[in-house]
Formats: sequence, C-alpha cells, structure tokens
Amino acid sequence: MKFILAALVALGAALSTGQPASAQEAFPTKVVKLVVPFAAGGGTDLLARILAERLGAAWNQSVIVDNRPGAAGAIGTDVVAKAKNDGYTILLGTASTHAVGPSLIPKLPYNTQRDFVPITELATSPFVLLAHPTLKVNSVSEFVDLAKSKPGEIPYNGTTGTGGHMAMELLAARAGKVELLPISYKGSGPAMIDLVAGQLLVGFNDVPPALPFVREGKLRALAVTGTNRTPLLPQVPTIAESGYPGYDADVWYGLFAPAGTPPHIVKKIAADVRTALTEPSTRKKLEESAFAVVASSPIEFNIRVKADVEKWRKLIKDNNIKMN
Repeated sequence: MKFILAALVALGAALSTGQPASAQEAFPTKVVKLVVPFAAGGGTDLLARILAERLGAAWNQSVIVDNRPGAAGAIGTDVVAKAKNDGYTILLGTASTHAVGPSLIPKLPYNTQRDFVPITELATSPFVLLAHPTLKVNSVSEFVDLAKSKPGEIPYNGTTGTGGHMAMELLAARAGKVELLPISYKGSGPAMIDLVAGQLLVGFNDVPPALPFVREGKLRALAVTGTNRTPLLPQVPTIAESGYPGYDADVWYGLFAPAGTPPHIVKKIAADVRTALTEPSTRKKLEESAFAVVASSPIEFNIRVKADVEKWRKLIKDNNIKMN
C-alpha cells in the first residue's frame, strides 16, 4: 500500500508540472558548457567566467566556458541553436546576437525567436568611446567634427553587428553625415590591442579592459553610452550629456537555451543564476567590472529581447545599414 501511495504522489507531482516523472531528474548531473560567441578578453567573456565559477560551485559540477568567435557572434550562437536541448549547452548571448543580428546579417542559419528559449538577462554594461592619443580630440563633439572633415578616413572597430558597431551607427545617425573606416575583428579583445597600438584610432569598447589604458594615458575616454555615468569613470560624461540627449546604447548580456529545453530546467537555471549573481561578493565583483546585475525571469527577459529587436531593426532600416 505504501508503495502505491508513493507512486500516486509522484505521478500527481509530475502531472502538476506538465512533465512526465522521468523528466524531473536532478539538474545538472554532468558538465555544463557555456558558449561565448566572442573571443576571450572582452566583457562577454569576463562575465561568463565569473558566472561559470559561481554556478560550478553551486551545482558541484564543472561549467566550462567555450569561446566560439566569428561572424559577429553567429558562429557560436549557431552551435547552441543546434545543440541538444537538455540544458547542458547554453549560450551567453547579447543584444548583438539576438536583437541586432536578425535584422543585419543575411541568411542566418538559425532563427533567434524560434530556435532559442530565453533563460535570464544577466546584466547590463555601458561601452566607452575611446580615442588613441594621436587622434587630437577630447570630446564627442570634437570627434564628430573631425570625422565629418575626414569622411571615411578614421579607422575604428566596426565589426558588423557587434554592440560597438551599433553604438557608433547610433551616434552617426544622431550626429548626421559621420562616415568612418570600419575594421572587423573576432572580438573586442583583439580590437583593443590594435586600438592601443594605434592601428585603430577610435572605437567603442567594454569598460573593464579599457580602464588600465585610460589610466595610463594610452587611450582617451570621450564618453560612455548609458543613461548614467559609470562609477569606474566618474569624470567621463555620457553621450547623452555630450549633446545627444536620449542616446542609450548599453549592452545587455543574457542566457539562452536551445528551443525545447524542458521548462523546469530553464526555471532552475534562472533561479540559480539569480542566487549566484545577487550574492553580495559576486555583485560587488561584477559592479567593479562595470556590470549592473539584472537576473530577470525568463518572461521578463523575453520582453526585453523583443523590445530591443524593434529598436535596432528601426535603426538598421532607417539608415540602410549593411554588412561590412
């Protein structure tokens, strides 16, 4: 009788979640792969490694960061789109992969709405507009004036579809008649190396890797992209403060799983990520790296993604932005 009652209780619990009893096994029970669709050394990679360490400790399982750069994030994103939908391969995506790419990159091998399920928005972070010291500008207005006087001559990190590229396109659209020379990279890390070396003269980049070079005078910080200044560069104005009110091009970072991943696994990952990121020492570490923790629910994240798709789709269409 006890066996029958236990079986009935288990069956009732399974039916109440809409999942068969066999689908409710513990998660995770083996290594989890966190795919980063950009090169090591950038903001996405930094966030991934902090998250992987915290989740690995919480789950008592290894969480491996797998960098798959190329094609503005499309290569790594495609890996996850085609992965088994069991929660063991997830993507750390950005606005570039899920809001910009669908409107900018022709013939993507996946559909971001159909082939993925959003898990959680992890955090947001501003970009900083950087200039090499040989470019004699000290403000956004000086940069815009110089760019207008030398159309197509100033090289910048213009990797198609990346957050930095779209931030520059948004500035160009607001400023009018700004034309630069775009150079493509597999990630913000390699672009930073060339910017410091003077192969690039200007570009948007993540704040944390830029800080040492700004402090040493090897790069000049002209402005940041968010609605508020970052505490890491309190003296640097926002672009909105620099003559372009309403300008906002902060980047968001979020987790996605392949479509069809069981809902209970999606909810568990989202809940465990929220616990990990809001733990005081982890939050402090992220804030010191210019990340603002969000840790949203899957539903909230889905709403955010759809709103950003429309924002960037309009910019791309209105300004006839094409692949470089």
